Amino acid sequence: MARNEEKAQSMLNRWLQGKQNEAKGEKARRPYLASECHDLNEADKWRQHILRDIGRKVMEIQNAGLGEHKIRDLNDEINKLIREKGHWEKRIVELGGPDYSKVGPKVTDSEGRAVEGASGRGPGYRYFGAAKQLPGVKELFEKEAPRQVRRTRAEMHRAIDADYYGFRDEEDGVLEKVETAAEGEMRRAAIEEWREKEAERQAAFAAAGGKGGEPGGGGGDGQGAGGDESAAPQFVAYVPLPDQKEIEAKVLEGKKAALLRQYISEDEAAKQQQARELLNRR
Repeated sequence: MARNEEKAQSMLNRWLQGKQNEAKGEKARRPYLASECHDLNEADKWRQHILRDIGRKVMEIQNAGLGEHKIRDLNDEINKLIREKGHWEKRIVELGGPDYSKVGPKVTDSEGRAVEGASGRGPGYRYFGAAKQLPGVKELFEKEAPRQVRRTRAEMHRAIDADYYGFRDEEDGVLEKVETAAEGEMRRAAIEEWREKEAERQAAFAAAGGKGGEPGGGGGDGQGAGGDESAAPQFVAYVPLPDQKEIEAKVLEGKKAALLRQYISEDEAAKQQQARELLNRR
């Protein structure tokens, strides 16, 4: 009994649905092929319908909890709709309408966000939303880290030319100007240093000549002798020279060392030298 009531209820529902469809009119279906449409307004309407379907499915595929199979099916449907949209855009151009593939607006989902890759330009299969995180797909979007390749010695020497060794540095003229200025400064500094030393030397000569001329200030012979001595070249020592006592001590020390080498062995001489060093004696 219950089964018959269920059948009757099912038939009643079908009849009511049929009546509603008659009141609304038969729902138009999108042509299977875009070439079957010959009206520009109809073609534009079906294109807008496809855009809404793409946006709705793109928003739905963002949910990663749908499952792998559902996500793959949605991604396939989106790619199919994108290809179909391209066919309708070509048909619109054939009917004299605008070329949406170049100037058309971007595809957006229900929240108004632009859908990347939904323009239909270019071949290839596209992945949307959670489909990018599927096994086997995630690896396609991962970029490998750039490998650091070490250059060989031959590759490094291949880039070495005359400029590396500075052989052509003077051809531009800049280095020559800088070197000329630096050379002039060094030359002036050297001349100034020579002039200072020459002035000191002349002052030393003048002082030595004045001391030599003081004792002979009496007669004409003395003046002549003094004039000859001042005219003669004078030697001025700029380093300390040993006096007579230091020279005699040095000669005596050399003679003692020669006598010791004759009568004392080398080992004994080394021991004596070590003893002198310990006693701070020379």
